[in-house]
Amino acid sequence: MTHLGNWETFVTMIALALGIAATRFLPFILFSKGTRLPPIIRYLGGALPHAAMAMLLVYCLKEVKPTVAPHGIPEVLGLAATAALHLWRGNVLLSIAGGTVFYMVLVQRVF
Repeated sequence: MTHLGNWETFVTMIALALGIAATRFLPFILFSKGTRLPPIIRYLGGALPHAAMAMLLVYCLKEVKPTVAPHGIPEVLGLAATAALHLWRGNVLLSIAGGTVFYMVLVQRVF
């Protein structure tokens, strides 16, 4: 494995920072106040959050083996806790954090 020198590390950090800043600020520059959003952008704004959550769900469950103990029980309980918290409070951060903590307690202490 090759290691970057100080200069290469600095240039890499600047390039990454500029790339991240561009992806964050470009939509606000392109679609300033009063500009009507194109239909595809409105559609993507509604569809992508759901698609991202579905992808995360599949990614989290891809290694679960129902035929091997604990048979996916911690994962199902963690998902149920996340869904219950979200239905109860409607707060995404609370739902994800609470479900994650509950799942980690299950796999570290119970199963």
